[in-house]
Parts: sequence; C-alpha cells; structure tokens
Amino acid sequence: MVYLIILGILVLYVIFVYNKLIVLRNRVKNAWAQVLVQLKRRADLIPNLIETVKGYAAHEKTVFENVTKARTQFLSATTPTEQMEASNALTGALRTLFAVAENYPQLKANENFLKLQEDLTDTENKIAFSREFYNDTVLKYNNAIQTFPGNIFASMFGFHPEKMFEIPEEDKEPVKVQF
Repeated sequence: MVYLIILGILVLYVIFVYNKLIVLRNRVKNAWAQVLVQLKRRADLIPNLIETVKGYAAHEKTVFENVTKARTQFLSATTPTEQMEASNALTGALRTLFAVAENYPQLKANENFLKLQEDLTDTENKIAFSREFYNDTVLKYNNAIQTFPGNIFASMFGFHPEKMFEIPEEDKEPVKVQF
C-alpha cells in the first residue's frame, strides 16, 4: 500500500514537471512570436521611410540598397537564429539610413519623415521590450530544463535549450559622440 502511494506521488510529480516544461516551452514560442510581430512592423515601415528619404537623397543609392537587402533577408529568414541575425543586420542598415538623413535638413523637417521616424522609434522600443521579455522567458525555460530534477525529465522528454536574442559584438562597443 505504501508503495502504491509513493508510486502515485512519483507519477503525479512527473506529470507536474512535464506540464511545467510544456508551459515554459510554449511561453518561449509566444515570446518569440511577439518579437516577430514587432520586427515585421518595422519591416513594413521601411519601404515608406526609404521612399521619403529617396526624394531628398537620391544619390545615396547604396544605402537604400543595403536597407532593402537587409529587409528582404529578414522577411525570408525562417529560423529564429536566421531571424535574429537578419534583424541585427536590418538595425545596422537603418542606422546608416538615419545617418544619411542627418545630412539633409529639409528632410529632417519633412512631416512624413518625422512621422515615419517617430513610428520607427516607437517600434524599436517595442522590439527592445519584446527581446527583453523573450530573453527572460528563455532564461526561465532553460533554467527549468537544466537544473535538477527538471534536467532528468527534460532529457527524457526531449526538451532542448533555446537560444537567447543577443546583440552583435559591434553594437556592444561604446558610442562615440563628437561635437
């Protein structure tokens, strides 16, 4: 009788741990989906931004090509790793585009450009928050499958660690401000 009670408790514990791991894995997937929503919104804003800037800086062809290429790379990425890398490339291309825009005072005063820049800034803030939430969720999930006793059940049921959304090395360097 005691053995049945112990066995019952063990079975309930395994069910509890398994369900917890499933919930955490689904939260990671949901958090990544939220990041993708914001990244897609940014990708959708880019063509309008490029067209607005083109009118003022038509000779900056390579900048527009780089932004368009980075956007296309992001839209065609299929795995989270590819999407993370493409997103980082797109962020760099947009920085270049805004640097070019700084050279055109009349562009900086254009109402359409200002609205697009504001929308893009708002989206970038949402992306940053979504990335942070995703990384927090991945941390909880990875901790659950890598600590005892979760690691035993995780390996039994095929749970694998998820990758954090990291920034590229060049973005970690301090920003140089010159006057």
